Amino acid sequence: MSKRKGKGMNDDTPRIRPATAADVPAVHAVTDAAYRPYIERIGVVPRPMEADHAADVAAGRVYVTGDPQITGLVVVEARPGHLFLESVAVHPDAHGQGVGRALLHFVDAHARALGLPEVRLYTHALMWENQKIYPRYGYEVVERRTDGPYDRIHYRKRLDIV
Repeated sequence: MSKRKGKGMNDDTPRIRPATAADVPAVHAVTDAAYRPYIERIGVVPRPMEADHAADVAAGRVYVTGDPQITGLVVVEARPGHLFLESVAVHPDAHGQGVGRALLHFVDAHARALGLPEVRLYTHALMWENQKIYPRYGYEVVERRTDGPYDRIHYRKRLDIV
């Protein structure tokens, strides 16, 4: 068996692939585990926990990593002029292992492959951990806006398209 099973270009890069219908229960479980700790802090259920994971997977919007067990995922949508990063979820058991970093790098590469010049996302204002992470990966704050019960900080990352 290869040492690189489930890996990308080198042993430190997790393999990221499109999710399949068989992955839907794991997508739900990882999303739930990643976002559940925020419910009490923000006072509402985070939107990714209420997503229709089966529909997102069927639409080709979900990419997962982890072999054999899924440890992280992203949900993305190509929109005019940008790739919207709807959700990044890393199972708490995989924190500190580079899963989130690999997923964010994948999102950049995916946007470039689609010819999109930027990635956009938002996070809840009370998810302060994210506000420390995203700028380290080149994201800049665009605005803060309330959408119903959600107080969101919107970010963008401009990409060099070759």
